Parts: sequence; C-alpha cells; structure tokens
Amino acid sequence: MHTVRTQEARPRRTLGQALAEGTVLLDGGLSNQLEAQGCDLSDALWSAGLLSDEPRQIEAAHRAYARAGAQVLITASYQATFEGFARRGIGRARAAELMAGSVELARRAGADTGRESWVAASVGPYGAMLADGSEYRGRYGMTVRELVRFHRPRVETLAAAGPDVLALETVPDADEAEALLRAVQDLDVPVWLSYSVAGDRTRAGQPLAEAFGLAAGIDQVVAVGVNCCDPADADRAVEVAAAATGKPVVVYPNSGEEWDADGRDWTGRSTFEPGRVRHWRNAGARLVGGCCRVGPSDIEALGARLRTPTA
Repeated sequence: MHTVRTQEARPRRTLGQALAEGTVLLDGGLSNQLEAQGCDLSDALWSAGLLSDEPRQIEAAHRAYARAGAQVLITASYQATFEGFARRGIGRARAAELMAGSVELARRAGADTGRESWVAASVGPYGAMLADGSEYRGRYGMTVRELVRFHRPRVETLAAAGPDVLALETVPDADEAEALLRAVQDLDVPVWLSYSVAGDRTRAGQPLAEAFGLAAGIDQVVAVGVNCCDPADADRAVEVAAAATGKPVVVYPNSGEEWDADGRDWTGRSTFEPGRVRHWRNAGARLVGGCCRVGPSDIEALGARLRTPTA
C-alpha cells in the first residue's frame, strides 16, 4: 500500500465547521458493497479481514460511495481489534498498520473525487469483536473500566492515523458509550457517538434521552445519534438526540431488514426511504447516510434529496 500526502486530500473545513453550515452526506453499508464486488465476508473479522487480504477491494468500495456523492467515508475498522487480529495470527505491530491503513484507504478514495470529503475512523463496540451478535445486545458482563481498557489501544491507533473524526458507532449500551467517551477524552480528534437502538431505547434497554445525555457537555463530541437501526426507529431518535444534547445529530439507519446472527443472513424487506431525510434534517440531523444494506444508489438518492430545498 503506497503512502499518499494526506495534506492534499484534507478538506479546507473541519467536519465540525461543515456541520455548522449545513447537512453532510455519509456513505452507506461497506459490507454490502464489498459483497456486491464479490468479496467473501464469512470470516470472523468481517470487512476488517480485507484490510490484510484485499485492501484494494476496500478502496474500491469507498470509491463507489464517493462517486455516489458521499462526503464522509467510514473506514473498514469497525471490527478491527488487536484481539481479533491476534486470533488470525496477526501481531500487534501489523494489526496497528492495518488499522492505520484503513484511514489511508478511505482518504485516498475521497481524494480521487476532487471534492471536499472527510474520513471517519470506525470504532465498533466490544461485541463486534466477539462476532456472536452481542453487539446488538450489550450487557457483556464487563465494567466500564474493563471496556475502557479494551477500547483505548485501538482508538489511540486510529487517532494517530489522522482521521477527521472517530465514529463511535453501533453502540448498544450506555455503559459502553461511557467507556468509549472516557477512552477518547485525551485524544486530539473529534468524535461522534451513535447508538444502535430498538424503539425508544438502546439495544440494552436504557432510555435514549439518558443515553444521549452522556455526550451533552463534551465539546469533543461533534454529533450524537443512531446507526444500524430500523429507519422508523431513527425518526424519533433524531428528535430525542437533538433535545437531549443540543448537538448536531448523526443518523444512518440500515435498510430495515434484520440480521439473523445464527443464520448469518438478513431477513425481511428494505424500508429505507430517502424521503425520510426531510424529517431528519428538520429535527436536527446534520450527518445523514445509511448503514447495512444501504448501497451507493440509496446514498445517491439521499444526496439528491439533500440538494432539494424542500426535501
């Protein structure tokens, strides 16, 4: 993987400045685009395994979203952990290189468009490392301190790679959110915090207003919201997040299909509708996009809606 001069690829504005001026378009699900490209994601590392095996496929997936108009590209580091790589026989030094490389791949894909873009380094929950579906439940039987110890090395590694923001995403549990916020507090990089929710609660069952409220007084947090949830649940969550924190809201639900952890497949039908962006934006959303099963064509349609004043 060759090195690019990242200063040429960096936008003139920070992401925080862009959010103060308008709505910014995120990408969609990286895994579904990789599968569309013919990649096998059956490994426990999921898309992070391709950081070692097929990095060009990851860059191609990022580029597909960039061409669709995405202004923020989220890295393939969601399931990238030192522990997970170790199970694959990958040592800490190489694992750190792969995590840092995920930022470079996204940066390069965004730079190729010639448009202003940002890179969000994905930090998934502890349960993602377990690869057993517990990322959608939380309540791992761990203390906040133990979760801080797990997350701290990886967020330090990702922050050192120079992303524009750390995406603390798909968080199922307010306790883990607290741990993540503690883990990043000494790092000189902005973050957004997004929960995976069910109805009006986190996946672990906590009220959303309380969960969002953890980030209310933290200047490092540039946005708070939800991802990888049903689009209908996202509608109400945007309102709650804005009211609870006074911050810009980030919202990128999945397609509305449901993940069967045992069968390792998606069930149901898509209910992702780009027209929802009008409600999201009116309620305070400033970072909008899609998660699992939301592809480049959906992001392109979402972008078209954003460019329409009455969207």
